[in-house]
Amino acid sequence: MSDKLRLRFEKTGRAVYISHLDLMRTLQRSFNRAGLPLKYSEGFNPHPQIAIALPLSVGTGSLCEIMDFKLKAEETPDLAALPERLNAVLPEGIRVTEAYGFTRKVAELKWLHVEGFFEYDRRDTGEMAARLKDFYAGAPVVITKKTKRGLGETDIRPGIREIRFEPGDKQVDITTILSAQEPTINPELLVEALRQLRPELAPDFAKFTRIETYDAAMQVYR
Repeated sequence: MSDKLRLRFEKTGRAVYISHLDLMRTLQRSFNRAGLPLKYSEGFNPHPQIAIALPLSVGTGSLCEIMDFKLKAEETPDLAALPERLNAVLPEGIRVTEAYGFTRKVAELKWLHVEGFFEYDRRDTGEMAARLKDFYAGAPVVITKKTKRGLGETDIRPGIREIRFEPGDKQVDITTILSAQEPTINPELLVEALRQLRPELAPDFAKFTRIETYDAAMQVYR
């Protein structure tokens, strides 16, 4: 039986501006403060055995982050009580919602439900919503982006399973299902595509929040 455990946690409010590395340090310190000693790797440079499935970009929030971890062998934590123990020592905006035994490999995580908005200070949001819908209606959306081999052209449209736009007050609300892996479609690429291909539709500001994670069959991934 695997000794790996898993957390689901939220990153909201001011915490969305914490970088991935700072988030990892924050979580490590919180385990120590909660009296939950993490297991360390062996070798010349041991490090705590924790890993976040899909690191967030700075500025993006989430209600469904997943972190795997291992505790020292002598620890047998009450998983039902573990969220409360950690939340008591975590900073504002980071909140553990669930702790449970390791169930599925990260490779099985395929889709992300993301919500957000495009802000338009001086443009009609009804018109923008309609034009955005047309832009993402199904035609290829080929952008230039950085890859492991340098700059290259990528069609991000196949990685967008669903996308909807609703006009609001000075903003267009977005609901979308994006590919989490192979390919990875960061919601910021939605903005970058507009900047490159249809700059007249590019928002003045954009913000996104991950809502839920799914496998390839669109079943909730835990």
